[in-house]
Amino acid sequence: MARLMGILNVTPDSFSDGGRFDTVERAVEHGRELHERGAAVVDVGGESTRPGSKRVAAEEQKRRIIDVIAGLAADKPGPAISVDTTLAPVAEAAADAGATILNDISAGRDDPAMLELAAERGLAVCLMHMQGSPETMQDDPQYDDVVEDVLRFLSERVECAVRAGVSEDMLIIDPGIGFGKTAADNLRLLSALERFVALGPPVLLGASRKRFISAIDRECAPHERVAGGCATTVLGYLAGVEYFRVHDVFEHKQALDVCRAIRSA
Repeated sequence: MARLMGILNVTPDSFSDGGRFDTVERAVEHGRELHERGAAVVDVGGESTRPGSKRVAAEEQKRRIIDVIAGLAADKPGPAISVDTTLAPVAEAAADAGATILNDISAGRDDPAMLELAAERGLAVCLMHMQGSPETMQDDPQYDDVVEDVLRFLSERVECAVRAGVSEDMLIIDPGIGFGKTAADNLRLLSALERFVALGPPVLLGASRKRFISAIDRECAPHERVAGGCATTVLGYLAGVEYFRVHDVFEHKQALDVCRAIRSA
C-alpha cells in the first residue's frame, strides 16, 4: 500500500521551504494541511540536511519541533508523525510528544542509541543511505557500483538494527536520493528500485523537488520540479515502493490515484 509522507521542515535553511513555517502555529497548520491533502504521515524535522548544511544541536532541534509534534499528535484522527533526526535525545523527546517513526538519514550511525531507542519503545525506524555528511556529501561522491554499494549498505544496517532489538516489521529503508550522489547515480538508483524492494523492508523514496530533476530537463527552482518528482513517485509505485516523502502532497496523490485507477481498470 503506497503512503505519502508530507515534509514539514521547521528550519530556516531547508533547500526548498526553509523559513516558511517558523512558528509553531504555522507549522502545525501546514502539517494539518498536508494530512488533509492526503499525507498518511507527516515528517517533522528541525535540521536542514541540504548539501552544505551545518549540523544543529539536539536542544535547538527540540526547541523547533517538539511543540509542533505535540500539536499534530493532539488531532484525533490525525496523521502518523515521523521525526527527521539522527540524534536519540531528539527522537526520544519527539516520541514522548507523539512521534511513532524515526527517520534517520544516518541509519543509526550518528548516534547508535537511536536503534536502541527504537527497540525499547517499539518505534518504526527508517534507515537511509548517505555518503559522507550533509556538509560534504556532494563534494565528490564516488562509488564502485552505486546500486550494489547502496544495497549492501542497507542490508548491513538492517542487520545492525535487528541485532539492536528492532523488530524486522518496524524497519523501512531509503536509498537516499541526492545524499552523496551525482545526478547519474540518482538515475541508476531510481532505475533499480525493484532491487531495493526485494530486500524485504518497505522502501521510502525521497526524490521530491531534488536537483537531479533539473539536470534532466533544465535548471529551475525547487518549486518548479514538481512534475519531475511526480514521475518518480509513479515509477516507485510501479516498482513496489510503499512510502513517498514529498513536499507537494496534492499533486503526488493525484499521480498515485491515476496510476492506481489505470492499473485496476
